[in-house]
Amino acid sequence: MMDKKPPKPAPRRIFQERLKITALPLYFEGFLLVKRSEYQEYKHYWTELRGTTLFFYSDKKSPTYVDKLDIIDLTCLTDQNSTEKNCAKFTLVLPKEEVQLKTENTESGEEWRGFILTVTELSVPLHVSLLPGQVIRLHEVLERERKRRIETERIPSSALEKEQEPIEDYVDVLNPMPVCFYTVSRKEATEMLEKNPSLGNMILRPGSDSKNYSITIRQEIDMPRIKHYKVMSVGKNYTIELEKPVTLPNLFSVIDYFMKETRGNLRPFIYSTDEPLETKGFPVPSVRLKKNV
Repeated sequence: MMDKKPPKPAPRRIFQERLKITALPLYFEGFLLVKRSEYQEYKHYWTELRGTTLFFYSDKKSPTYVDKLDIIDLTCLTDQNSTEKNCAKFTLVLPKEEVQLKTENTESGEEWRGFILTVTELSVPLHVSLLPGQVIRLHEVLERERKRRIETERIPSSALEKEQEPIEDYVDVLNPMPVCFYTVSRKEATEMLEKNPSLGNMILRPGSDSKNYSITIRQEIDMPRIKHYKVMSVGKNYTIELEKPVTLPNLFSVIDYFMKETRGNLRPFIYSTDEPLETKGFPVPSVRLKKNV
């Protein structure tokens, strides 16, 4: 058993339904305790940050939200002292109300603060305690939100009123990072793959320099082997450092490349009981590293 389990992703069908209903990209999600002005006490919600709106769901698998909060006009975010251990509390001060939020642990509290401030202030906050990989995600979300606002300004208001069409390639729209991305170290990624082989054999993680990424895989040819690949951020593209470097437009394409080149034998490492991963019966082709990460 692992001490820290990454959150399980919701089924793809729910992702699609939520996207169709909200018509906004998903930047961050997790459980939050929420207390609005009309609430007598905190309510426990699965919460999604889409664009500059918080959508509240009664549980993780509900396709329809029960409440939402537009935070684009956020005046400030203030921290509250909490007597509870491993708990973060803060208040969103808006023009018409103040909303109190409470997280299940201090780490998720820092993440929520970081993502909320990034999309409302259109800049990555400097006063949040996050890991390098989490800061990278903030920068990617910032870029996506800037583009979204520019595109929204260009779209005529009449077009926004039309019913949204289902999006086929929803993964890139929904998630700022591939589902197999975890903010873990090289050692932690290795342990995750070795202890949970049924959940997949490929993890995307932050690189040691915090600017780039690494892929950790577990191959089974003659015997289980762990390998690491550097994925360098070059302009708007990403280059996998192989004997013949491969350059791709985004991290989703990087994951797809490994899957296709190994004919499905490399599978994203995902904590999910909703969709069993299929195992292909092909041998894993040898992929030579330029150097280990």
